[in-house]
Amino acid sequence: MPVLSRFSPAAITRLALANVVANGAIVVTGGVVRLTGSGLGCPTWPRCTDDSFVTTPEMAGHGLIEFGNRLLTFVLTAVAIAVLVAVWRSARRDLRPLAVLTFLGIPVQAAIGGVTVLTGLNPWTVAVHFLVSTVLVAVSTVLWLRSREPGVGQPLLRRPLVLLTGGIAAVTAVVLALGTVVTGSGPHSGDLDESGRPSGGRMGFDPETVSQLHADVVFLLVGLTVALLVALHATDAPGRVRRAARDLLVVQLLQGVIGFVQYFTHLPVVLVLLHMLGAVLVTVYTARLVWSVRGPATEQPLDAPATQVPATR
Repeated sequence: MPVLSRFSPAAITRLALANVVANGAIVVTGGVVRLTGSGLGCPTWPRCTDDSFVTTPEMAGHGLIEFGNRLLTFVLTAVAIAVLVAVWRSARRDLRPLAVLTFLGIPVQAAIGGVTVLTGLNPWTVAVHFLVSTVLVAVSTVLWLRSREPGVGQPLLRRPLVLLTGGIAAVTAVVLALGTVVTGSGPHSGDLDESGRPSGGRMGFDPETVSQLHADVVFLLVGLTVALLVALHATDAPGRVRRAARDLLVVQLLQGVIGFVQYFTHLPVVLVLLHMLGAVLVTVYTARLVWSVRGPATEQPLDAPATQVPATR
């Protein structure tokens, strides 16, 4: 049997989906670490303590939480390696760059995590740690979606709408970045203080000001998504793109509701964790929108003769 036929398309798709789930899960568990003040549950890196790679009874719950998050990295690594091997042993050369990126992101994240611990949870490195995770979520999502199709085809939208889609992705990145500043300026920004309570305000910005700025950019993002959705319906765009824009708008609105409720209820831990999960979902659905603007390899180009109509219409 040829080497390239050892992994079926269905097997690659399942592994790619597991990769998305694992990347999203490590973001959420990282949120648990921060919200419980367990960021220094393992006070050093790569060991958990100076004398042990694993947590000790003296470190109690905080050590277990932080060490558990570190263990999940090994699960993610195993999944990423499995995806890389499966893709490399298939005929899908177009998936190889994405598989390589998802794998290489893991040692990069490990290094950033180590710097974060060794610098006493510097809030800026914590923010970078989260943002790199969202990039990996986006890349793994595109990898999964592409694996379900025979290849990458031509753009299904006119250039202005493609650019608007890219603008939505860029504004989403700004929203996520500002979200880390809001968190780093609020009560859940780091480890525990001397009294055993979560330390806060470690970035030094006024929480109300950065929260308002974050909300303003969210309004811009929602407005752009609504504009895109209207334009897609007005131009009779392919259904896959309209569905992707619609679903993204729903996720954005739900995330916005959680954000406003958590702000006016003084940031309860459960809602903050849900908001982090929402950030993962916003990333996934934004990546899906970007993916949707190109059809499968069997699709006809948008500028094909008028007698040729894309099958997804």
